[in-house]
Amino acid sequence: MKKIISTNNAPGAIGPYSQAVQMGNILFTSGQIAIDPTTGELNMSDLTTETHQVMKNLDAVLSEAGLSFKQVVKTSIFLADMNDFAAVNEIYASYFESDYPARETVQVAMLPKGVNVEISMIAVQD
Repeated sequence: MKKIISTNNAPGAIGPYSQAVQMGNILFTSGQIAIDPTTGELNMSDLTTETHQVMKNLDAVLSEAGLSFKQVVKTSIFLADMNDFAAVNEIYASYFESDYPARETVQVAMLPKGVNVEISMIAVQD
C-alpha cells in the first residue's frame, strides 16, 4: 500500500509531488535542495552549508518514515557543476558510517531555484 510521507522538519513540496512515498518497506524520497524548513529560505551561503542543509532535509524525511541513513540503498546526486563533486562527496560521506549505498552523480544544466546540489534517496526498512 502506498503511503505519503510528509514532515514539517523538511521543506514542503514546491510542486505536485510528495516529500517521500513509501511502498511496502521501500521509501522513495523526492530530491531535496537547501531550503531551511524553519524559514522557507535557501541556505546557500557556501557549498558546505548548502550540502549539509540538503542532507539534514533528507534526514528529516527519513526520520519521519522511521528510517535513517543506515537503510539508504540508492542515492542520486545532481550537481550544477561537476567541479563541486569532491566537496559534496566529502560532506555526503560523513552522513554514512559504512556500507555506502549505490549512487550516481551527474551534472545537470540547471537545478530548481538555482541551487548547486539536489539529492534524492531510496531506503529499505529492515
